[in-house]
Amino acid sequence: MKTLIGLFGFLFVVAIAVFIAGLLLPRDHVAVRSASLAAPPESVWTVVTQVGRYPTWRRDVDSVQILETRGGRLEWREISGGDRLRFEAVTAERPSRFVARIADKGIPFGGSWDYRIVPEGSGSRLTITENGQVYNPVFRFISQYFIGHTATLDKYLGDIAAVVGGRDAPRGPNLPPLHGDS
Repeated sequence: MKTLIGLFGFLFVVAIAVFIAGLLLPRDHVAVRSASLAAPPESVWTVVTQVGRYPTWRRDVDSVQILETRGGRLEWREISGGDRLRFEAVTAERPSRFVARIADKGIPFGGSWDYRIVPEGSGSRLTITENGQVYNPVFRFISQYFIGHTATLDKYLGDIAAVVGGRDAPRGPNLPPLHGDS
């Protein structure tokens, strides 16, 4: 019985420590990743903005529902496992900039993603800036120390590179330099 009480006491202390550590972390974060792609900007733009086709190339999206638009803005719901997130397009400047944000309210996180596409040689460079918020202190701790703020960006860039062709691994200010970089 003492062992069981000790175990519960230990778990309680760990839970309180995680909560307090999460409270001390900033709610907002900015993460940036970039990848060189073999396709020209117009082709990358098409892949990024045809949200209904995401399940055909994004490993983390099971399905997409295009929703009725409000004020002419594209809205969609991404379904991944048991998660259902509603997004809206905020900016669409063909073929160089697309900004999407989470439109759901009352969830433990939120944010926007700014996709910048610029010509680079015969291809293009896609840079994604995530302006995220993690409201729940426990999720904030997990996101900071276990998942990482750039995990989704890296997965997205890897998936799009598999579709249009990539010339380098995702990189950004939050990543250590690739071998041979200085």
